Amino acid sequence: MTLVASSGLTFCQQLPSGPGKEPFARICSSCHGLDVATGRRTRDGWASTIDNMRARGASGSDEEFSQILGYLADNFGPANSANPQTTNERVEAKRPQAGIQGTSGGEWPTYGGDLANRRYSPLDQINATNFNKLQLAWRFKTDNFGPRPEYRFESTPLMVGSTLYTTAGSRRTVVALDAETGEMLWMHNEHEGARGEEAPRQLSGRGLAYWTDGSEERILYVTPGYRLIALDARTGSPIKTFGNAGVVDLKLNDDQEMDLVHSDIGLQSAPTVAGNTIIIGAAHRSGELPKSRINIKGYVRGFDVKTGKRLWIFHTIPLRGEFGYDTWEGNSAEYTGNTGVWSQISVDESLGLAYLPVELPTGDYYGAYRPGNGLFGESIVAIDLKTGQRKWHYQLVHHGMWDFDIPCAPVLVDITIDGKPVKALAQATKQSILYVLNRVTGEPIWPIVERPAPKGDAPGEWYSPTQPVPTKPPFFGRNGSTTQELIDFTSELRAEALQITSKYKVGPIFTPPVVSKVDGPLGTLVMGYPNGGSNWAGGSYDPETHIFYIFSQGTINSLGLVPPDPDESDMRYVAGTASVSSDAPRYRGVTVQGLPLLRPPYGQITAIDLNRGEILWHVAHGETPDDVRNSPALKGLDIPCTGRPGIIGVLTTKTLVIAGEAGTFTNAAGKRGALLRAYDKATGKDAGAVYMPMGQTGSPMTYLLRGKQYIVVAVSGQGYPGELLAFTLPD
Repeated sequence: MTLVASSGLTFCQQLPSGPGKEPFARICSSCHGLDVATGRRTRDGWASTIDNMRARGASGSDEEFSQILGYLADNFGPANSANPQTTNERVEAKRPQAGIQGTSGGEWPTYGGDLANRRYSPLDQINATNFNKLQLAWRFKTDNFGPRPEYRFESTPLMVGSTLYTTAGSRRTVVALDAETGEMLWMHNEHEGARGEEAPRQLSGRGLAYWTDGSEERILYVTPGYRLIALDARTGSPIKTFGNAGVVDLKLNDDQEMDLVHSDIGLQSAPTVAGNTIIIGAAHRSGELPKSRINIKGYVRGFDVKTGKRLWIFHTIPLRGEFGYDTWEGNSAEYTGNTGVWSQISVDESLGLAYLPVELPTGDYYGAYRPGNGLFGESIVAIDLKTGQRKWHYQLVHHGMWDFDIPCAPVLVDITIDGKPVKALAQATKQSILYVLNRVTGEPIWPIVERPAPKGDAPGEWYSPTQPVPTKPPFFGRNGSTTQELIDFTSELRAEALQITSKYKVGPIFTPPVVSKVDGPLGTLVMGYPNGGSNWAGGSYDPETHIFYIFSQGTINSLGLVPPDPDESDMRYVAGTASVSSDAPRYRGVTVQGLPLLRPPYGQITAIDLNRGEILWHVAHGETPDDVRNSPALKGLDIPCTGRPGIIGVLTTKTLVIAGEAGTFTNAAGKRGALLRAYDKATGKDAGAVYMPMGQTGSPMTYLLRGKQYIVVAVSGQGYPGELLAFTLPD
């Protein structure tokens, strides 16, 4: 299923199109011609030329000269073929050098913008002076990409050259769009039958990967049925020399036997491609009700991008004789599963290291069948990019029982500590803790203290005596549970909240779940459960200021343990709440007259200075929810903006932090929708907002094409199938 669309020249004949053309023509070309036979330069050579121009008085902004540099490097770099102006050479010029992180040339070539997953772009055409003027350039609806519409569209598209690539729809179709108009250029999908229908991770997933060596370009993605597909980026056709006619079956050659249709393994995240290596993680079904203490293991593998051949495998649950095996007591490493990497993977090519954010083992809330700390559960693991060998690891949660999976990519940051440059990584978590480690050695940048952890009394459970808690930065959101955080709009609501809370166990972070009893406790109140303070969308990092930005939600729910029905699971306990009624739902939220048990904010963005490990500002993100604004219990009260909960990714540009709201609200005119918001990244002050018909469900990205900056974001929700919205400034 393919649609296809399809140039030498000298400067005197015609300027090549592309990002940077307009400022080059306006600022430089009136005085400077280019003889491409003698005037070609390396990127550093062009940078030196531009510096000389500016020293002689050339007028323009930093961003304009950055665009000009990218344009010259892309189109007039050193010739390496008989036709120096081929599309392939321009693509090769755009590829970042090994170890260089960051978007360049106005593009967005990977899921997180770069292999460091910084979600940063230096573009500043869209800024605080004009954000409110943004208009829809195009929109792309995904309703018909699959047998049914998708209402949870989480993709972050890629943009390379003038083409935007995305996954879309309930069959995870891959689509190439004209980045200027939104016109579909080609599409590809796989009909996987029962294998796709039985998959633990369905729908469109979160994205795909792009690769080029200068002579060809490929798009790589993982199907719901856990198959790695390689496509020609220009046509959408499968690469016949990759795997088996373009397909690598990821359920094979995984150092374990599994059913090709029914096995509990898949992936919804984008592959990571660094050099010629594709890195593939694994995901499983949600862990509230595991069918068994025995499950498939979520190993991580590297594949050759040209052939699809497996290069290496990393056992996230070590085999007998491997490092970490002895952290699994009672032979539990033999049968325990999960411990996959279901989020994005980051890479530092200059160090030759990939960084794996690993989830917890089988049984999200009851770990009696896996006694011990259980490496590499809930650990960051640095592995050799070429061999898959472990270089270092750091476990963030010992023997987890809170579903504190490491949910998002480690963000690779270059910071300054005590006047010295440090290569670090910043790992945001569901428990609203930012762990900052030296990415070369794995050592904490600031002390991480093993603090005594509360011990529970669930029968058979194994409890770690301590858990690691950083001394810096401070928590960027709330965790644990305390009566100080309860709703306080009125004294009556607070009194009722205290009465409700008395039926539950409360305590600091890492207070374990309890067996739920009708006469109490019903469960342990856990902030961030089940979706965390932050989740898979992760944060964003500004490499110029060394500031990290992260959205977190302030929610609280009961985490209790109940026996499952025998036909549901062979576990002794699964997540749930005891009830005198057999018809009552297993999972029940905790509210006060329909209002959140916690006081606001329900969603916020936080800025953290990573040079000092200090929080700079917080801002409530999102209009107050309708059910709060219209609550009879709050009638007549002036309720400030509360923010809204959700899973929200942020984008940082030269001057702004940009994020859409989760869900919808109804404005004064009765119009339902959400806002794409911008904040001054230095202060958190409001910098504008534009209307969206539905809330953000995929993280925003930005690019520059033919002199115009675009912001693209995926939206979807109940009754509203997935859609890409592309915003730009009016002409």
